[in-house]
Amino acid sequence: VQLQASGGGLVQAGGSLRLSCSASGAIVSPNSMAWYRQGAGQKRELVASITWGGTPSYTDSVKGRFTMSRDSGTNRVYLQMNRLKSEDTAVYYCWLRSPYDAEEYWGQGTQVTVSS
Repeated sequence: VQLQASGGGLVQAGGSLRLSCSASGAIVSPNSMAWYRQGAGQKRELVASITWGGTPSYTDSVKGRFTMSRDSGTNRVYLQMNRLKSEDTAVYYCWLRSPYDAEEYWGQGTQVTVSS
């Protein structure tokens, strides 16, 4: 299984970025997907997750600014990030896990840098 994330970059505070993640390979469905992030010297934290049916949930710090979505019935997800802040600077990782599979899978990470 491979997860390919893209869309990171450098943006000014208040700006927007859209991350994409596409999973391929022997993926068990249904499954959940999520975005995590890890800032320099910090622990990896959950940013947003989405169920197979497309129901998202968010950590408090991004509620109202970030929107996670999923192409119906697929293993492709997006993270629309608006009103970005310097504290959003991190490497963002895509994640996938099925309740019917003992494994969890991670993407390679994409850097998001927000300049103040």
